[in-house]
Formats: sequence, structure tokens, C-alpha cells
Amino acid sequence: MRYLTCALLIGLTATSISPAAADPIEDFYRGKRINLVIGYGVGGGYDLYARLLARFMGEHIPGKPTIVPQNMPGAGSRGAANWLYNVAPKDGTVLATVGQNTPTDQALGQAGIQFDVRRFNWIGNTVLVNNVMFVWAASGIRNVDDAKQKVVPIGATGAASPSVLYPQVSNNLLGTKFKIVSGYPGGGDISIAIERRDVDGRGSDSWASMKAAHSAWLSERKINILFQVGPKREADLPETPLWSELEDDAEQRQVLEVLSGDVAVGRPILTAPDVPAERVKALRQAFDATLKGPNFIAAAEQQRMYLNPMGGEELQHIVGKIVSPSRAVIAKVKEAIKIKDVQELPADKRGRAGGSGGGE
Repeated sequence: MRYLTCALLIGLTATSISPAAADPIEDFYRGKRINLVIGYGVGGGYDLYARLLARFMGEHIPGKPTIVPQNMPGAGSRGAANWLYNVAPKDGTVLATVGQNTPTDQALGQAGIQFDVRRFNWIGNTVLVNNVMFVWAASGIRNVDDAKQKVVPIGATGAASPSVLYPQVSNNLLGTKFKIVSGYPGGGDISIAIERRDVDGRGSDSWASMKAAHSAWLSERKINILFQVGPKREADLPETPLWSELEDDAEQRQVLEVLSGDVAVGRPILTAPDVPAERVKALRQAFDATLKGPNFIAAAEQQRMYLNPMGGEELQHIVGKIVSPSRAVIAKVKEAIKIKDVQELPADKRGRAGGSGGGE
């Protein structure tokens, strides 16, 4: 009986001092380095958001790996996306940020794509903010229906920019009469042209930039926002319709949803295909925790960086939706984005006038 009691005590003692069950995620990442590949050069918006994330996200990944940003510019981030898909380790030790238009480019069959965005593991988007199209209230244009009745001069930048795309597609699909005046060096120049009444409105601006740069326009009701472009209405624009809500035909509405998808992708973070699911889950949880962390938020505020994150699962769903339309819808997208009747700004008016660049 004495021997049995001793054996039980030894067993209990051994159990109480045995190490806790190993965490495979923590064990994997401990002492590791994660490379965060940035598909653009140093100093731009994608670079700034990625580098800020790299400073803090490692603390929230089990094992606390070091995250090292690396720039890999080229082909509008397509080179980085191709590398991530075909060359990068598929073990969760590489993250990347690529252009928000990457899924749309795949949907439209753009040249040079060697990846399928549906197979990437999307970790999250640091900033989701809708774009808006607006006109000067004194123009008399209150909504899109008014713009179907009267020619409305709209300022825009380059031919492939949202400031051209939104009014042009609206003309092609919705029957508006926007007269696109392209060639302004930046958003600030368009804003000055609006105040001078050279044009009646602007083809695209981010809602965050609008609130920061033109709060007086909003408070004094100097502008009318015709629509917003994004996956859902901004909380402080509940009465302004989404671009996609302006079309009743299901296929045409899907065209607008495809073209609105870039906004939802925002400044994304993703990793390679075939990364083990438990590591993808850990990376997504770390991303979410980072974006809620007080130190990260304080650093973003210090740099005046707007934050409005989206989680990885929701972003994965949106990316899949962007590249899933039928061939008929894609054909309509290609037709809808054809540039027609764009008036180029005269060369003598293209000098920079200053002002806020905005965020189209």
C-alpha cells in the first residue's frame, strides 16, 4: 500500500511539472523572419501602410517573428504578385502588398498575369474608404438623374484614372452627360478649377481626403455628392447611393460592382497560395489585433494615416467575387470602360496650381 501511494504521488508530481502542450504556430515562427514584399517603390501610400504594419504586427504573431519590409516595384506591382505566386515560400514566412486593382486586372485578362488571385491567402486590408464623385452645388446638378438631362463638365487626371473611369462608365451605362476634361496634374488642381467654375465637378476623390481637405465645402453645402464607389455605403454618407445601386439591370449592376471592387481591396496584405490553414488563421488574427492596438493607432495618427481595416475572410470573399463574373459580364465591363469623347486640358493650363492632391 505504501509503494502504491508513492507511485501515485510521483505520477501526480510528474504531471504537474510537465511542460504545457507545444504550440505549433509559436514553435514555427519563433526566431523566424517574415519578409513583407511591397510591390511599389519607397514613399508611396502602399509603402507607408506596409511599413507601419511591419513595425507592429510581429508582436501579435505567436513566436513574435521579425517582419522586414522589402520593396519589389515593377509593372504596377504585378511583378511582386507573380513572384509571390510562383517563387515565394508557401509556408507563411512571406507577406506582400500589391495594387488594389490586381483582382480586376485578372478579371479583365490583362497581359502579364501569372497568378490566380483566388489562390492567394488574403490577410486583410488596412484602409477601406469609398471614393466619391461630386459636383459644385451652384451647377444646379443635385443627383445623377439631373446629370442625364444636362451636360456637366467634370475635371479628371490621367486617362486610366478613376476620375475618368467613373464619369465615362456612367455615361456608357447610366446615360449621364458628363463632359470629361482630362489632363489636370492632380486632385488639388481640379478642386481649384471647380472653385473657378472652369468645370462643375470632379470624377473621383476619396471620402477621407474630401473630409480632410474640404470640410468647409461639406459644412457649407457647396457640393453635391452624386454617388459613392465601394462595397457598402460609408457610415456618414447613409443617403448617398452606391454607384452599383444606380443600375437596375442585374448584369449592368454587376459591371459596376466589378469596377467598384478595387476600392474594397484597398491597401491589402496577402500571403502565398498553399500556406497551411492554421498559419493563415494566425496571420489574420495578428493583422486584426495589430489594427486594434493602441500603439499602432497612435503611430498612424502621428503620420496622419487614415485607418479603416477589413478582415482577411471578408477580403478573400470580395476578391473571389471580383474575378467570378461570367464572360458576358466581363465583355460588358470591357465595353463600359472604353474611353469616348474625353476633352484634353490645353497644355497652357496644365501647370500645377497647388492645393491638396486628394486621393483618387
